[in-house]
Order: sequence, then C-alpha cells, then structure tokens
Amino acid sequence: MAVRKLRTVPDEILRKKCRKVEKIDDRLLTLLDDMIETMEAEEGVGLAGPQVGVLKRVAVIDIGDGPIKLINPEIIEKSGAEIAAEGCLSVPGESGTVERPTWLRVKFLDVDGVEKILEAEDFLARAVCHELDHLDGILYIDKITEIEE
Repeated sequence: MAVRKLRTVPDEILRKKCRKVEKIDDRLLTLLDDMIETMEAEEGVGLAGPQVGVLKRVAVIDIGDGPIKLINPEIIEKSGAEIAAEGCLSVPGESGTVERPTWLRVKFLDVDGVEKILEAEDFLARAVCHELDHLDGILYIDKITEIEE
C-alpha cells in the first residue's frame, strides 16, 4: 500500500466525470487499498478516485466503523434532509454547510464483484453523498448554503 498524491482545487481532474469500472483486478484492489491509506494519512473520512487522480467510479469511506470500499456506487433511494457542515481533503482549509439526505440506499460492487446494498444514515449518508458527487465532478463547494469562517 502507498499514500497517493492528493489532488486539490483547482486541479481539473476533480471536475471530470468518472468511468464505470469494467474489471476488478489487482490494480483496482491496490488502488482501493492506497486510497484507504491516503485517506487515513490525511485524516479524512472518505476519498473518491478523482481525488487521487484516477477517473474510475470508486470511493472509500471510514467514519470510524472500519473502511467501506465502493465500486460503481449508485444511490437508488434516499429520504430526509439535513443541513450540516462539510469539508473536503481536496478543498483544504475551507468548510461550509450543505444539505444532504439523512438516509439512503446505495447499490455497489464489493471487491469480489458481488453486488451489495448499503443502507446509510446521518453522517455515513452524508459521507457517501459527498464521495459519490466527486465521481460526477461535483464538489461540496458547488452546493454550499453558507460558508463557515
């Protein structure tokens, strides 16, 4: 495993839409492990492919319950709404409030290529939405309702 270079604004790769993963191989598994190591080194709770310069639909999240690896994640259901503060490793030194769903269901592939469903609430739901936005070239700063000082 290795810590990868973190991409930060205004790096154009952060604004690009990611490609679907077609094959789960050793390179992809190494990428996911490296993303977890990078996320932990940077003291983050999530990281998406573009944040390490890879335009693949992958994300990792760890809100303290152990890492989750998401391949080709897709929100299939969501409900509720909460406005809360967010920050981003790719937008260092800034934070702002963003509205996100309080509950969601996500379909994704695990590292063995098995389709799974993740139900997420509250902070985990927020983290999932934040990382999945990255896969479509959207940053939380695009959705800020109020800038935090």
